[in-house]
Amino acid sequence: MPILSDLVNEFAPHILGSQEGRQPQLLQYEESLKDLTLISSHREWIEERMYPCLYINLNVVTVLESGDIWLSSTPHEAGTKSFKSAFPRLCTWAKVKAFDKDFLVVNCHLDHVLGETRLEQIKVLIKEVTKINSNKLPLIIMGDFNESPTGQVRNEVLSKLDLKDPWIDLKIQETSSFHKFDGIDNSHNGGSRIDWILTSKDITNLNIRLDKFSREGIYPSDHFPVFAEFKV
Repeated sequence: MPILSDLVNEFAPHILGSQEGRQPQLLQYEESLKDLTLISSHREWIEERMYPCLYINLNVVTVLESGDIWLSSTPHEAGTKSFKSAFPRLCTWAKVKAFDKDFLVVNCHLDHVLGETRLEQIKVLIKEVTKINSNKLPLIIMGDFNESPTGQVRNEVLSKLDLKDPWIDLKIQETSSFHKFDGIDNSHNGGSRIDWILTSKDITNLNIRLDKFSREGIYPSDHFPVFAEFKV
């Protein structure tokens, strides 16, 4: 954990999305982060579930509202799963204000097994986010989508929510974001960029990258962290 904390603290994001954490891990991680607070007051924790989370610098960003959406046929019933998902999956969201601008940020995690499952899950996300974002605020969606950016999921979410992919927008060469704690880009062997940050078209994409930092051969995660900067 110190490796990951050091990496994030050096970048000093205003908003951080994390994946696959249980409550004790997430609270312990919060203690190691500089100026970032775990946004979870809306949540009743389920002990065995792993959550995508948002950590926000409350010195800069004001949280107006937050919540969870379970990516199932019953999105407001905590811990539910549908569509042959291997595990219950969800997204967490927050309406925030920063630099006198309101916007919506969403962090999600889709099924890792079936493409048909991911497609149904992203449809739930799209439907629920559209309801939440009735005022059409600038929107940032990030997460582990467990799918290539050339697949159906990205096409669905980009078209239905009118988003863009900064990686494509900035003409960055494709690479794989998942590895086996060895730091090896396996795009030549079927790997792909499965971790995305997507934005609405009223957000200016300044830069985005995968950080492949390691310390003495140890990597902070089996996914390369995605760092990005935007102008809202």
